Amino acid sequence: MKIFEKVKKNKLLSAVILAYGILFATMPDKALAAVNNSMYYVFEMLMIMPVIFILTSLAEAWVPKEVIINSFGEKSGFKGNIFAFLLGSFSAGPIYAAFPVCRMLLKKGAGIANIVIVLSTWAVIKVPMLANEAKFLGPKFMAMRWVLTTISIFIMAYFIAKAVKKEDMPQELETDGQAVSVNQDYCIGCGVCVNICPKIFYMEGKKAVARKEAIAGPIAEKVSKAAEACPGKAINYTL
Repeated sequence: MKIFEKVKKNKLLSAVILAYGILFATMPDKALAAVNNSMYYVFEMLMIMPVIFILTSLAEAWVPKEVIINSFGEKSGFKGNIFAFLLGSFSAGPIYAAFPVCRMLLKKGAGIANIVIVLSTWAVIKVPMLANEAKFLGPKFMAMRWVLTTISIFIMAYFIAKAVKKEDMPQELETDGQAVSVNQDYCIGCGVCVNICPKIFYMEGKKAVARKEAIAGPIAEKVSKAAEACPGKAINYTL
């Protein structure tokens, strides 16, 4: 049963392993070539990702949350868009190095639109890449693609920010030291908290229980409303 649970939790990895198994059974030479190609990217990640994790950890510890909110937050406006654009444009490393950076920015209060801009510019219009593009394909081609790609990135960021909210994204446990719990002695099982904030609260038997998830941003507001609406005053909510 434990094996099936692990497979269920790691569907993508399980599918890759299955595909390699079938490939080794049917075309071992091609399977070996695929493994060699994959190992190249694995070694590349092992060289790059530790540095990225160290830098993001330092930034998370040293850069105040207010700085990130003012520079990249949802209310930073066009200034935040420009900062995100510059961060992605002058970045270094492959696109997968951008994910922990963007995760850190989200945790510190960056807006969805600015995360989209960072990821997109990091992937397709980094300055070093533009120099090579102009060299091999010509300055005119590079300039036209840069302009059209930049316009597309800002449009895409706007629509994704409208469609995806922070509460829809995976949360980390007890972000920024925040925690929420339900006192089982006071809970009367009314389900009010579940209706207000199902992301955090759920019913276990006849009592409400709080998940160990982040309660920052919009989720914090819903948890606060649930705590105020709780008739038994059973919700403990600390910052």
